[in-house]
Amino acid sequence: MISITEWQKIGVGITGFGIFFILFGILLYFDSVLLAFGNLLFLTGLSFVIGLQRTFTFFFQRHKLKGTSFFLGGVVIVLLRWPLLGMCLETYGFFSLFKGFFPVVFGFLGNAANIPLLSVLFRRLQGTSSVV
Repeated sequence: MISITEWQKIGVGITGFGIFFILFGILLYFDSVLLAFGNLLFLTGLSFVIGLQRTFTFFFQRHKLKGTSFFLGGVVIVLLRWPLLGMCLETYGFFSLFKGFFPVVFGFLGNAANIPLLSVLFRRLQGTSSVV
């Protein structure tokens, strides 16, 4: 069984608060303070969950530098009080960084949730649909 340390539990909470503040900042018409706070909490929580060295190596792999520059550049732009432009850059960087995880997540959700409509939708999004 996987053991989870106290630091990882704290990191999950911090990451959750970061996502909450980002969504709440978007809901309040791109409030720059909430978005900046959410970004800082998200990155801090991610560092707590996977560790500083793994976070650094994840973001600064050679083939992920473009996504990292857009994501971290978007964070900086949000901190400079240009929230709409910053969030657009962050979104592109996020999808560029995590594009390898999306098929895994869709496949897991399609198998874990045996709801017929959702499993067909996830298979189509994954590109392995055998249902006509």
